Amino acid sequence: MTLAYSRAWGALALSALLITPPVWAQKAYSPGASDTEIKLGQSTPLSGPASAFGAGAGRAVVGYFEMLNEHGGINGRKISFTQLDNAYSAPKAVEQSRKLVESTGILAEVGTIGTVPNVAIQKYLNSKKVPQLFITAGGRRFNDPKTFPWTVPLYPDFETEGRVVAKYILKTKPDAKIGVLYQNDDYGKDYLKGLRAGLGSKESQIVMQASYELADPTIDSQIVQLKAANIDTLIEQSSSKAAAQSIRKVHELNWNVLHIIGGSTASVETILKPAGLEASKGLVTTQFLKQPGDPAWANDEEVKTYKDFLKKYAPSVNPDDYSVLVAYMNVHAIELVLKKCGDQLTRENLIRQATSLHGERLPMMLPGISISTKPDDYAAFKTLRMAVFNGESWTLSGDPISAE
Repeated sequence: MTLAYSRAWGALALSALLITPPVWAQKAYSPGASDTEIKLGQSTPLSGPASAFGAGAGRAVVGYFEMLNEHGGINGRKISFTQLDNAYSAPKAVEQSRKLVESTGILAEVGTIGTVPNVAIQKYLNSKKVPQLFITAGGRRFNDPKTFPWTVPLYPDFETEGRVVAKYILKTKPDAKIGVLYQNDDYGKDYLKGLRAGLGSKESQIVMQASYELADPTIDSQIVQLKAANIDTLIEQSSSKAAAQSIRKVHELNWNVLHIIGGSTASVETILKPAGLEASKGLVTTQFLKQPGDPAWANDEEVKTYKDFLKKYAPSVNPDDYSVLVAYMNVHAIELVLKKCGDQLTRENLIRQATSLHGERLPMMLPGISISTKPDDYAAFKTLRMAVFNGESWTLSGDPISAE
């Protein structure tokens, strides 16, 4: 072979390499994805007992995808989003997921709210190998890559929150006499499990625990019993109504106790103001997101952007609604992983990208908070912040605390 021939052959080979894209660069699609659109779906409680959470959050999600589409979509593809009402009913949730998968032809179901609907649809979506992506439920059961590899949560699980609170107690009040008030379901039990695990050898410092049912009209009697147990630290994992009641009751009893409430009930506007700001003074909670109604973030640019977005795309929504704030974080995460997928819009790659995040920070997250996931551990949040209420706003206390 002559030198000239060799050079010509080399140039031809190089030209062919440049013209023909490598195999990994070829576009790949699962049902619900194409060159022009990405079909996503969600069932949410637009009616029923949890409609107060689902309706506002649902409108925010719809508005966010509208905004994305106005700006060209994701990687040049518009989002075709279908939202159906599950009425916070397990049978209805399964029915709606079937419609989304078998009739609408979605790539993934995203951001579904609540334990009841997500438990109901988990087996179905996993059997169909359809991503149940970034669900808003804190049950530990949703982090189970071996049994349910297609279910990826995006909310600090309640066991993690309990562990973080335990670490805070051990550091700031190591001799605490602890009483626990918790909701008698996975929401409360997972938290209690984490609290006990985090206390370790100090678990015996839990002097008393009292539970209540979600349907109970009041928790006043439980608070009276806990006070009678002579505890100096009250830790509770309650729903919004019960949390507001307990804050008021502790204040009415003139009970000088360290009172720690769950992060999901720490909204200044929707929980603390109804309970009474003076009664709320001194409360402690876990946090991972900035609170839009908190004066501490009044001039924060991310908070301003969040409020401006809602004003334009979901004007009927209360920006201080905690479920709306979580939904806003959630859609940012969905956008993030879809961008990471590029032209490989397969269901397998969507799960791969969602479970290989490394220290990603989303808008509205507190300083020091980020999310990370691994193929064998889908729990995104490993670290939370503690905050103390001063009567007007929450003040961050100490450094971020890891549950690990």
